[in-house]
Amino acid sequence: MTLLTIGLVVVAGFFAGLIGYVTGIASLISYPALLAAGLPPVAANVTNTVAMVAVGVGSTANSGSALQEDRRTLIRYGLCAALGGAIGAGLLLGTPATAFEIAVPFLIAAASLSLLLQPTLRELAGHRTFPRAYPIGIVLISVYGGYFGAGAGVMVLALVLVASASDIWRASIMKSYLLGIANLMAALGFALFGPVHWVAAPAMALGAFAGGWCGPAVVKVLPARPLRWVIALCGFGLAIWLIPR
Repeated sequence: MTLLTIGLVVVAGFFAGLIGYVTGIASLISYPALLAAGLPPVAANVTNTVAMVAVGVGSTANSGSALQEDRRTLIRYGLCAALGGAIGAGLLLGTPATAFEIAVPFLIAAASLSLLLQPTLRELAGHRTFPRAYPIGIVLISVYGGYFGAGAGVMVLALVLVASASDIWRASIMKSYLLGIANLMAALGFALFGPVHWVAAPAMALGAFAGGWCGPAVVKVLPARPLRWVIALCGFGLAIWLIPR
């Protein structure tokens, strides 16, 4: 990998981190960038997962204080994300990907639709916060995040907005925190047993950290309704792009 390619990977990591924080679909940029850099698909997937840990680190470092109102709940949800991420990594390393990849576009499309319907769903839910369904949802989405990850941010954001009373700014921070933990657990497994490209991974992680750091400030000034529509439309686009051909 040349110095120019490494530099382009850093730049791609920055935009993946920023756009991923805002829209939840960092892999739409980072995964194709790694393929363009010459990595084979499986290596690009695991390298991407390792690098995207930095998005959660950057955004949480910049605005993590917003999550510290209930540390016990935060730790519990973090453990759910860790469990799911570890299971997802094990599935990727130990099973064929074909069946799961067929379901991925439909999962992302469903999450995108739930984002569009979030105000109505939240109104129907009233003041309920779904204390049982919420952590189960975190585990399931984190399994997917550890397994492949593209669109996992859309899924987590939809879950947080529907299952809690959080606004989109706080939900975005929670999304980044949970995905960061899920990616970290998957990254540990990939580091030990997966074909991680150890030049591309830190290069992309450097850019992703900077993009994640900038993310909360960007989301804070964006109007919630248009942002929700942008995220949902990007999710639908990603779902169409991932349909097996």
